[in-house]
Amino acid sequence: MPNLLVAAGIFHPEPGGPSTYLQQILPALQERGWGVRVVSYGESGATGYPYLVRRVERNVYPLRLVKYGSEIRKHANWADLTYVHTIDLPLWGTGGPRVLKVVGDQAWERCVRKRWIPPELNIDRFQNYRGGWRVRWQQASRSRQAMSMDAVIVPSLYLRRMVQSWGVAGGKTHLIYNALPQMGVSSMDRAALRAELGWDSRPVLLSAARLQPWKGIDHLITVLSELPDLHLVVIGEGPDLSRLQTMAAELGDRVRFLGYLPHAEVRKLMAAADGLALYSGYEGLSHTLLECLQLGTPVLASDKGGNPELVRDGSNGVLVPYVDLEALRHGIERLLRGRDRFAANTLNGMERFSFENMVAQTDRLLRSLLR
Repeated sequence: MPNLLVAAGIFHPEPGGPSTYLQQILPALQERGWGVRVVSYGESGATGYPYLVRRVERNVYPLRLVKYGSEIRKHANWADLTYVHTIDLPLWGTGGPRVLKVVGDQAWERCVRKRWIPPELNIDRFQNYRGGWRVRWQQASRSRQAMSMDAVIVPSLYLRRMVQSWGVAGGKTHLIYNALPQMGVSSMDRAALRAELGWDSRPVLLSAARLQPWKGIDHLITVLSELPDLHLVVIGEGPDLSRLQTMAAELGDRVRFLGYLPHAEVRKLMAAADGLALYSGYEGLSHTLLECLQLGTPVLASDKGGNPELVRDGSNGVLVPYVDLEALRHGIERLLRGRDRFAANTLNGMERFSFENMVAQTDRLLRSLLR
């Protein structure tokens, strides 16, 4: 039985696409004969996994790197292969094959967070941006780490092009679409859910995201003032929360921030909503969009990143140019007017996002790298 060491930055029950992906795929890989161990940053708490999970607290830098690298070293000799889920992890002692999954550009995210680049510089322009030495160091480090891997998995064509622009050889990049198990339209009764939530007949738009500036929640709040009957419900936490709450204050209870919610509660809200909006500056391939479409809820998304690979404009939802507030307002109106028609088409074209195919393709790639 081959042994797989997973090196992650976040892990269940923390929210986010990488956490969702690992929680779903690791038991499926175990069923295919893999031994699994996970090392991740995070607080101790959740237990009951069918594999070993070791968490390293996010304490003072660089102490956390030492603790993380020491934990990785403990399992390095056990592992036949290391599956890495973010750059800049101290992979001490991992001498075998290493696979990296890329869902975004961590160099860009860090430069935005540290304010080393102009706030309006989006991820696409960043790829050819020549900033100060800190920016160039982040870009070079990210590219160097990606090129050092034996293989790189990407969940969208958009990310494959980006990773290859970093200098990663085409033969090393492997497109494996994200997917979720148990695909199908929800059996939950939408009217009953809305009654349970206390929602009346007024339309409700949902947004679920880590509250970062590039997630576009601020743009949704801005256009809400021109859509007087619409309510916006925001799920998620993050550093942009205070700014967004200040923006939304004049709209009163038409904007509600619910913070972190358990997954079962999120699914209820998704199934009850008139639609979900993900008007972000970039997405690799969104689990949030995938899940909403599975539940039979149509979506509005920006035309950025991997979104156009999921959302078929006029069929299962609406694609909107980013940033274009007039187009965003019209897009929301289109979504609400055609809600029933879009909802009937949410599974159209979703055959590419088969969970069984994702597991099989990942298993096949990992095994091909075993020495």
